[in-house]
Formats: sequence, C-alpha cells, structure tokens
Amino acid sequence: MDVNWQEMLFQFIGGLGIFLFAIKYMGDGLQKAAGDRLRSILDRFTTNPFMGVLVGIIVTVLIQSSSGTTVITVGLVSAGFMTLRQAIGVIMGANIGTTITAFIIGLDVGAYALPIMAFGAFLIFFIKKNSIKNMGEVIFGFGGLFLGLELMSAGMKPLSSLSAFSDFTVTMADHPLLGVVAGTVFTLIVQSSSATVGILQGLYAENLVDLQAALPVLFGDNIGTTITAILASIGASVAARRAAATHVLFNIVGAIVFLILLHPFTLYVEWIAGVLNLESKMQIAFAHGTFNVVNTLIQFPLIGAWALFVTKIIPGKDVTIEYKPKHLDPNFINQSPAVAIGQAKEEIIRMGDFAVQGLEETYEYLKTSNKRNAETAYQIEDAINNLDRKITDYLVEISAVNISPVESARHVMLMDTVRDIERIGDHFENIIELIDFREVNKVKLTEDAMDDLTEMFTLTIGTVDKAIRSLDTNDIELAKTVAEQEDLIDKMERKFRKNHIVRLNGGHCSAQAGIVFVDIVSNLERIGDHAVNIAEAILGKRV
Repeated sequence: MDVNWQEMLFQFIGGLGIFLFAIKYMGDGLQKAAGDRLRSILDRFTTNPFMGVLVGIIVTVLIQSSSGTTVITVGLVSAGFMTLRQAIGVIMGANIGTTITAFIIGLDVGAYALPIMAFGAFLIFFIKKNSIKNMGEVIFGFGGLFLGLELMSAGMKPLSSLSAFSDFTVTMADHPLLGVVAGTVFTLIVQSSSATVGILQGLYAENLVDLQAALPVLFGDNIGTTITAILASIGASVAARRAAATHVLFNIVGAIVFLILLHPFTLYVEWIAGVLNLESKMQIAFAHGTFNVVNTLIQFPLIGAWALFVTKIIPGKDVTIEYKPKHLDPNFINQSPAVAIGQAKEEIIRMGDFAVQGLEETYEYLKTSNKRNAETAYQIEDAINNLDRKITDYLVEISAVNISPVESARHVMLMDTVRDIERIGDHFENIIELIDFREVNKVKLTEDAMDDLTEMFTLTIGTVDKAIRSLDTNDIELAKTVAEQEDLIDKMERKFRKNHIVRLNGGHCSAQAGIVFVDIVSNLERIGDHAVNIAEAILGKRV
C-alpha cells in the first residue's frame, strides 16, 4: 500500500496545531472563569508541602497546563512568596493535575467534536455576559481538543502499513530507554506533555504501538514537559533555577524508578484494564495517572532532601523581592496600638525602599533596554501594591481601637504616606511602558534628550531616597532638603519641556520621540510631588 506522505503529514501537523490551540484556549477560558486569583490561591494555601500538592493539582486542572502552574510557581519562589519546599509540593501536584487531560481524551467523544465546538462558538459570539463567554471558550476548546486528536489519529493510520515503523516500535519495546528518549524529545519540541500523551493514546488505540513500548514513551513525556520551567528560569533568580531543577530531577528519578519496575507496571496496567474494562486510550490515561501519583507518593517524604540537594548543586545567595510584610503583627493592635503603628511604619520604610529600587531598575532599563531590568521593576511594583493592601488593612484595624491624639496624627500621616509610595510605583510603571513603546516602535531619543532624562532621573531617585530616610529617622533637615530638591525637579520639568520644543522645531527629534520624552519627564515630576508629600509629613504640614 502506497502512503500519501503529504496528506499524512498535513493531517498530523494540522491536528497537532488544533490540539495545542484548543488546550490553550480551554485553559485560558477556565482561568478567566475561575477569576484572576491563581497566584493568590497558590500564595494563601501552600502553607506546607502537602497543601502545595493539593493546590498544584487544582490549579493545573483549572489552567490545563502543568507547565503553566510550574512557571507561576517559579515566579512566586523568585518573589519570595513561596519557599522552595512549598514549591516542590506544588510541582508534584502539577504533575498529577496534568493527567486529567489524558482522562478527558480517554472519553473519546471525537464524533461529537464539531457540534461541541459549534455550541462553544455560539456562546462566544452571541452571548454578551462575560462568564458565559468564558464557558464558551472552555467548550470550544474542549471540542477542538477532540477534533485535533481525530485529525492526528487519521494522519497516523497509514503508519500501520509501514514495516519500518513496525520495526521501530518493536525496537522501542525491546529497548525501553529509546522510548523514554523519543517521548522526551517530542515533548521538548511541542512543549506540551498533554499533546504527546494524546498522540500516544492515538497510536496505542490504533494498535501502532504495544503497551511495553508505549509506557517508556509516557515516562519520557513527563521529562520533556520540564523544558518550559527551564526556559522560564533562564536568567531568573537562584530560587527560580532551583525550583526548575527540582522539576527536572523529580521526573527523571520517577522515570528511572518506573523503568526498573517496567514489567510489573505493565502487568498492573493490563490487570486494571481487564478489571475496569478500559478502552485503549483510557488504559494510557490510567498509566499516566498512576505514574504521577505513585511518583509523588515515593518522593514526597524526600522534599526536604530535594530542597537541600538543589541548593547544593545550584549554589549562591538568592536575591528575592519579598512581597510579604515582615513587621505587621496583629497581636500588637489590641495589646499596644502605639507599637502596632511603629510596626506599620517599619513596613512602610520597606515599601519606600522598594520604590527607590524600582526607580533605579527603571532608569537602568531606560539606559540599557535590558528586559531583565523591566521585569524586576514590574515585580517590585507588584510588591509595592501588595504591601499597600496589607499595610492599609493593618492601619484600618488599628483605627478601630482607642489611640491617643498623638498616635492618631501618626496614623493619618502613615495612611497618606502609603498612598504616596504606591503612586510612585504606578508612575515608574508608566515610565516602563513608555520605554517599551520606544523599543517596540524603534523610537530614537536624541543624545541631548537622554542627558536631560539622566539628570532628572538621578535627582528624582535621590529625592525619593531622602524622603524615605527622613521618614525613617524623623530628620527635619533632610525633609527640608527634599522640599528644595522637589522645587528643582519642577524647574527641570519646565526647562526640559522647552528644550524639547527647540529640538522639535529644529527637526532633531520625531513627534513620537517627543511624546515619550515629555511623558517620562511628566511622570518624574509627579514622583517628585509624592516625595515632597512624604517630607511635608515630617515637617508637620500634613498632621
């Protein structure tokens, strides 16, 4: 029988493309339906490794991507929201959660894929309510998943007539390590273990591979899926690299254990298939689920050892942006409100230091266009927003108890200061977006414009730093210096705007460059205003 290679290849890659799109679309719909609270869920409920496993399962089921859960986890470890031990638990849970997709595929409702997609499309295009639209995306993605599988399956059918392919599967059965490599490599290419497991289910259902050859490929799929976490950790913090390394090692050790136990594991899958009368695709789903659950049970007691091991193999002092407050002890609120206000002030100083650090990273991004500076600044702004919420809630709780007039004045001043620092974070975020616009649109600022921005940035960073130091030490002279420097910032803004008009009239810069320049200068001037607000609190003008 002659094989139409073009038709086979087009059906397979087209089906794979539809499958990958559908799984992402379904995950996005589930994520939106669940609300944008995934990081909050991971932060709040991963109190210990066991809870981390449960949360990892739940979040992965919601977004239909173990890689996505792992990337979020890597980010949380890098941000100081989560310890490495907690992250290892989440990664284990993510591996279990991703097996749900294989069970969905095992339902084998491919004959109804098109009407399911049509129903989803109807909800997306004809229903205005967002929650219904989100469910429409889930349903459309669900149908697309099976359509992709059907196309891939149809594309793979002619392989059964090729003796070379039959010989290769026999070789894989005789040499399980070859199957592991094949599964790993293919998952590395498509960056989706769900897709490769789905393909494996199709091959097994068509009797193109036997169970002895399919199971090692399944083990390799789990190793290959770690590539996304590895990519996410490149250039990231030491903690992020350690979390990604744990993901790789966890799956490699699991694959080694199951390769050693391949014969009894094969007998188990055959036994469970007979007892439960499982279809071919569901047999692979059960094998996938068993592998990840048992692998987690085996390695869960070793979480502490894994954390210690990756710390040894990836040495270095990690620099994290710690989102969580350090000083807000609720016990002080009723016992000693004055101490609680002092604790709030300490946390506000931390928040102010973040603002200075964020401005410095933003300035570096302006000079170097290095995306890492922008990412760090965004993380810092996120930390400032989180501290803003936590400190404000803490201060609101303090206001509910009896405090002296003097402490009441301090309390009001701190509430205002929190708002000023939060606004500084918003302004440097605006500047980052303007620099992004410059990069995307290849806008070139003149050398004179960059010199002006350098001068104003340097003065603004120094002014904010002095404002925070004056708050920390109650230094009136330093606060006066802040007020004087803010006047200089105002004069700079007016002067630099005039300089810009001269450059524009002389044809030395483009209109787009002018917009970027003027908006950055405007944001720096507003940052100066917020810095002087903090200083004026020390001078007694706002209490």
